[in-house]
Amino acid sequence: MIRKIVMKNLTCSTCINKIEKRTSRLPYVNSASFNYTNQIMLVDFKDEYDEDIALKDIRSIVDMLEDNIDTHFFGTGKTEKKPSFFKQYLIVLIGMAIITITFSLYRIPQYFNAIFGTNLILSMPAWSIPTLYWLGYVLLVSRLLTLLIRSFKNFNFFNENTLMIIATFAAMFLGKYEESIAVIILYSIGEHLQSLAVQRSKNEITALMGIQIEYANVLIDDKIIVKDPMQIKVGDIIVVKNGERIPVDGIVTLGSTSLNTSSLTGESKLMRAEIGTQVLSGNICVGDVIHMRAEKEYQDSTMAKIIDLIENSTNSKSRTEMFITKFSKIYTPIVVILAGLLVIIGLIFEPNNVITPTGYIYRAAIFLVISCPCSLVLSVPLSYFAGIGSAAKNGILFKGSTFLHTLTDVRTIAMDKTGTLTYGAFFVHKYSDEETLKVAASIEKYSNHPIAEAIVEYYKQPTYDVENVKEIAGYGIRGTIDDTEVLAGSQRFLVNNGVEVNLEKMPVGSYTFIAKNKQYLGYVIVQDELKESSMEVVRRLTKSYDTVMLTGDNESSAKDIALKLGGIEYYSELLPEQKLEKFNAIRTNSISLYIGDGINDAPLLKNADIGVSMGSASDLAIEVSDIIIINDDLRLLEKAIRIAKKTRSIAIQNIVFSMTIKLGFLALSAFGVMFMWLSIFADVGVTLLCVLNALRIIYLKFNEKKLEEIKN
Repeated sequence: MIRKIVMKNLTCSTCINKIEKRTSRLPYVNSASFNYTNQIMLVDFKDEYDEDIALKDIRSIVDMLEDNIDTHFFGTGKTEKKPSFFKQYLIVLIGMAIITITFSLYRIPQYFNAIFGTNLILSMPAWSIPTLYWLGYVLLVSRLLTLLIRSFKNFNFFNENTLMIIATFAAMFLGKYEESIAVIILYSIGEHLQSLAVQRSKNEITALMGIQIEYANVLIDDKIIVKDPMQIKVGDIIVVKNGERIPVDGIVTLGSTSLNTSSLTGESKLMRAEIGTQVLSGNICVGDVIHMRAEKEYQDSTMAKIIDLIENSTNSKSRTEMFITKFSKIYTPIVVILAGLLVIIGLIFEPNNVITPTGYIYRAAIFLVISCPCSLVLSVPLSYFAGIGSAAKNGILFKGSTFLHTLTDVRTIAMDKTGTLTYGAFFVHKYSDEETLKVAASIEKYSNHPIAEAIVEYYKQPTYDVENVKEIAGYGIRGTIDDTEVLAGSQRFLVNNGVEVNLEKMPVGSYTFIAKNKQYLGYVIVQDELKESSMEVVRRLTKSYDTVMLTGDNESSAKDIALKLGGIEYYSELLPEQKLEKFNAIRTNSISLYIGDGINDAPLLKNADIGVSMGSASDLAIEVSDIIIINDDLRLLEKAIRIAKKTRSIAIQNIVFSMTIKLGFLALSAFGVMFMWLSIFADVGVTLLCVLNALRIIYLKFNEKKLEEIKN
């Protein structure tokens, strides 16, 4: 059972991994994953657990690592009011005041003398200035000292607080009072700016998905009652006014209007909705008032599923994120060891230059300031989450950042035909005779296959009564009419049942062959229209990827579609298990992607490295797929690829930039040409720049770029 636990105000990047790890070790927990953007941890509990004990244990884990964290189960907590800035930083402000006074008493006379050539000297004991600086320093680092003591109790020695205190203490010991204090002040300001930047990023990503539905107008006894969407039941009549979002999936029962579907599809064009039109939650009514009947409850509706998918996306982390998590655990200890080695080298080769103001201890202290991996731990996951949010705004749902990452490595793309490349809206094109059509409509009304539904919809006359109906998936359907066996299905189905089928001079289309009493009766041909976008998209994809179409349709129909798509490779007349076998043979050792929409596609969607389902797909297909294209437009696959490539590119930029700056500053400090206050840039400054760089994903216009520009 997965539960959401809010951890409001949790901003410590290094603490997050520890909280996840320690929570996962609890005996009643399977796994835990923290979503930094909405500050919610998803905890997968085992079947039997005590909610109160679990919350108490998790709170204790959090409180050991961070202060003022509001931890509660989602929807149950009451956020406590945070203390004012003045109260929260009173001790720090007192420390800054002492330092300011000390600096004024100590430095201003020196500056005055240098400017005016005087010899002004304040009569103060020699020990007073260092004492005041030390007092101010202790007050400034009081908060860090509190966190340091707490981390030591939990055997957590290598964290940013520890490194900062050791480094600045060493500088104070060497007499670099002002530089040490400047580092603490810059570090505190930088942390605050970093927190603001991250909060801004969280707000921006949340705004991308500004799709929360606050209320619904439910019609009860001719009165409109405003309800929480969670209270809506299937069958309720809902009134949607101009400017309001549709709260749940349903069908229009009264009136007509235009719908703004951009929240779901990313497209600005309007959709017309009339009586009988199926409408999805999240779309905005921009025309007249309509009445609709709820077909799903809120938690099962499209919008709720989108929000849930985005919130749960951190469960599947990309390889880059996992690498950074592992790397950050060893990076800091390595730099600390290097700092120790630097001091040892100084003791061996230059013992007189170890405790000097610019000596080896000072250089080692700079190492410690630079060593914090915050820029990587924060910016890389933020880049992927921004990519997921941007994709969601464009009507593309990724079930995890791992799929956003893997999409960039895809080399083989396989596609279903019906409902993916074509509209899946079959219509009867031709039939051999009226009796064949009547028999076909009589038995096909017991099937929910799109071809069967097209035949039943086309035939408006009375049909025969059919008994003993049995459908064989992928083949056809059998039954009895007046105790006479009737078969309807593929050529293979009839041949396997001892019926000979004549296929000479047959037009192109999808066939349903009919047999009665083991005798071939005739055929019904239905056709499906190729989507306009399919031709242009597949032709472009073929230039960069190995593309192939897999279909259960007959050879002539599959060949006709393949030629229209530019002569792509195809395999026809495949049963579900044969589709899977053929796909496994095609994919070889490359990263594979499969696009489908039907129940029969579920095995391939699950088996592929990345399974992509259309929004109109069956519930099973959506359940097992990794990416969902909401509006069934294949062009969004190209957009998904572009977003994935840009996201990965920005994540790599952050890694390279962060490591280049840090390594460069480490090298400079090792040779004694670096100041401690400047090293703050390698820590907080780089983090700020990387976080802001990650936000670029939100503002990029992916629909205006060519696939080849990013591909190459």
